[in-house]
Amino acid sequence: MQSALQASSAPAPTSQAAQTLSATRPLVTFSLGGAAFALPLEQVLRSVRAVTITPLPQAPEIICGIVNLQGGILPVVNLRQRLGMVEHELALSDQLLIAQSATRRLAIIVDAVNGVADYPLQDFIAIDTVVGGTRYVSGVVKAPDGMMLIHDLDRLLSLEEEAGLEAALFPAH
Repeated sequence: MQSALQASSAPAPTSQAAQTLSATRPLVTFSLGGAAFALPLEQVLRSVRAVTITPLPQAPEIICGIVNLQGGILPVVNLRQRLGMVEHELALSDQLLIAQSATRRLAIIVDAVNGVADYPLQDFIAIDTVVGGTRYVSGVVKAPDGMMLIHDLDRLLSLEEEAGLEAALFPAH
């Protein structure tokens, strides 16, 4: 018994390779049109039930409007439109993922938020190694039930869309 206790209390050998293999990255997973997607946990602030979206005149096509969330006005991104998916009416079961990009806070319409999960770094695949020219996706992760695309929130809106959104939110007088 004494030797088993001593063996279990001994520090595990540490090497950079072992740490890399055991390292994980937390992702918020969500579904949209029957497909699985994710955002890095550090970019997601919360999720809320979908509410009525107010149209925003002159906004880029990907922005379906704005919502008032606790006194803050947030642009709402239509990820279905960005990905070329079949559109559908906003349902009571839909949710809004409130996320923070490098430049702004956004609400993203999703069918369901599935939760937060840690994925081993060795299960991540850079998108450029799979298919080139994919602008809105940073990578793919091998999940237990298939592949999941990881969105790059900082590249979701083009520079022109960012400028168009600014002009729609804050028109010059």
